[in-house]
Amino acid sequence: MNIILKPKQEKFIQAKLQTGKYRNAEELLELAFRLLDEYEQADDDWINSVREKIDAALASERTHSPIDGKTFVNQILSHFQQVREAQE
Repeated sequence: MNIILKPKQEKFIQAKLQTGKYRNAEELLELAFRLLDEYEQADDDWINSVREKIDAALASERTHSPIDGKTFVNQILSHFQQVREAQE
């Protein structure tokens, strides 16, 4: 496979190579591809985690009656007030 780099990409690679941290462009690209793979995996993991939380929330809603936002916030504020009073 032949890849044609844009001038900006080539300058980026050359600058990285000049630091001496990488032996050659192949090593640099191998690292870039590995990091891209890790980034995509982390993105997939996050999406799956959010889906699981949504599913859990929906399942919980079936067994608990829903609570409106105002009541929820008031309960949190009340809890914080109780904690503050207990600390005094």
